[in-house]
Amino acid sequence: MSQSKRSTDQFIEPTKSELEILQVLWLNGPSTVRLVNDKLNDQKREVNYTSTLKLMQIMVEKGILKRDESSMKHIYEPILEEQKTKGFLLDRFVDSMYHGSASSLMMQLLGNKKTSKEELDAVKEMLNKLDKNK
Repeated sequence: MSQSKRSTDQFIEPTKSELEILQVLWLNGPSTVRLVNDKLNDQKREVNYTSTLKLMQIMVEKGILKRDESSMKHIYEPILEEQKTKGFLLDRFVDSMYHGSASSLMMQLLGNKKTSKEELDAVKEMLNKLDKNK
């Protein structure tokens, strides 16, 4: 069943390592295990190719990725849509850490980091657009 037909109760929540692989695939499009492994190694600690392969095979079994076996090099592609997945995970995070309050999250974010004038202007512009649409 595709993710768009799943209810949030049936959403497959990726692990941290699975999210790292999904991020690579969302950014680079359908890819081989070699490309994903190389990107992971560029981004963080050394990751063993066979570990990446095994995890991607598990992700296929879980319904997170699909694998095209029509050529000698198997190509993996995410089944989970990026925006829906990030939205679901963000909602869960806000619910569990901020009692469902998006404004509490925003206050924490803006208070913890040095936010540039450009970033603040972009946030103000977004808030103005949201306010006009209500």
